[in-house]
Amino acid sequence: MLARDAWLDLRRRPVFWFSAAVLLLAGAMAAVPHVFARLGPNEHCDLRLSKHGPAGGAPFGYDLQGCDYWSQVVHGTRASVAIGLAVTVSALVVAVVLGLVGGFYGGLADALISRVTDVFFGIPFVLGATVVLVAFPEHGIWAMTLVLVVLGWTTMTRMMRGQVIAIRDMDYVEAARMLGAGDGRLMLRHILPNSVSPVIVVAMLNVGNVIAGEATLDYLGVGLQYPEVSWGLQLNVAQSFFADHPHLLVFPALFLTATVLSFLLLGDVVRDALDPRLR
Repeated sequence: MLARDAWLDLRRRPVFWFSAAVLLLAGAMAAVPHVFARLGPNEHCDLRLSKHGPAGGAPFGYDLQGCDYWSQVVHGTRASVAIGLAVTVSALVVAVVLGLVGGFYGGLADALISRVTDVFFGIPFVLGATVVLVAFPEHGIWAMTLVLVVLGWTTMTRMMRGQVIAIRDMDYVEAARMLGAGDGRLMLRHILPNSVSPVIVVAMLNVGNVIAGEATLDYLGVGLQYPEVSWGLQLNVAQSFFADHPHLLVFPALFLTATVLSFLLLGDVVRDALDPRLR
């Protein structure tokens, strides 16, 4: 019933349809970039066209290597979106497991999980990732994803734990326990479905934050490296040429901003729809 009411509420919100459309487009570009781009990444580059602005055959112009910038920006979508989704899904799984176990059992397990969470929560996200990535310069997308997962699970874990603690002693849980339900059934059938919705909303918001963080690391030169293609790398290269060739910075910045903003807006409207107190 709650899901149906939330969907009916979402359908009436233009912000939901706008953000969903932008994210579907970004997802399609990440999944099948060849449908949108006529060239592959770093393909058919001509240094004679270096830094040329938008023209008939290249609506976004050319980059420093003389590559079609539209194609490069489209292919840059894959790294940013893939890392954002992979980090968020992995961190969500970790948060659900740890929050469920700690909140349900309490005692030593909860104390241990809470103290470990506090330690990682105290590490600044971008700074911590920068230190690790600088220490291990030979890294790719999956190594970077692992680093961001290690630093990005704490907030959702705290929220999941709080939700489980609030629900574990409710009447329907006690009734199921008296009817003989074991711990596993109580957690998976009665507590998890009623506690995970707010955490999923935070996860949706977190995708945008992770994409922004990944772009920041690329921009600082400690994230992905050439020949990888990402929006952050494009911004890193473009910063020195903005005055004379603004298109090098404007186009990846627009794509990055639209994607991050859409995730944030979608998370906001879904949160409002799922929480009746905010309607």
